[in-house]
Amino acid sequence: MSSTIPEVAPKERVIKALEELGYRVVRQGTHIAFSYYTPSGVQYPLTIPDQIAYNASTLRAILNRAGITKQDFLAAYAKA
Repeated sequence: MSSTIPEVAPKERVIKALEELGYRVVRQGTHIAFSYYTPSGVQYPLTIPDQIAYNASTLRAILNRAGITKQDFLAAYAKA
């Protein structure tokens, strides 16, 4: 498994990786809206642009906004 964020990541793999990390798609249009629920029931929303693929800087911004570590994302991305 690589330890760097992919230069270009296809939308389908990014969505699958986020779902692997507990996010669920709730709406899709020009943006994709996700929700994450903690075990105590607190909801955390995440909205990302609906693109064919994401470049590394956009992906880093998404992970930063979601509070997902690079290592956790890369592990989920490898499974996607």
